Amino acid sequence: MAGKDMHTEGAKDRTKGAMKEAEGKVRERAADLADDESEQLKGFGQQVKGKAQQGLGKAKQALDPNPGRDDV
Repeated sequence: MAGKDMHTEGAKDRTKGAMKEAEGKVRERAADLADDESEQLKGFGQQVKGKAQQGLGKAKQALDPNPGRDDV
């Protein structure tokens, strides 16, 4: 990630991941009401992707030696 602040990039990933996870929860609950097993699984999968993206963001933030500064 040359030229990018990994701490900021990590924060973006964590935010996007949280949104993806929330969307998955909504999708899964709506599918529960409609008794649609396929959509339930898609919603669950979306939640897993969101959690993984949040984990990636945490890792990026932890690996940044100079938070708030771009790598040059």
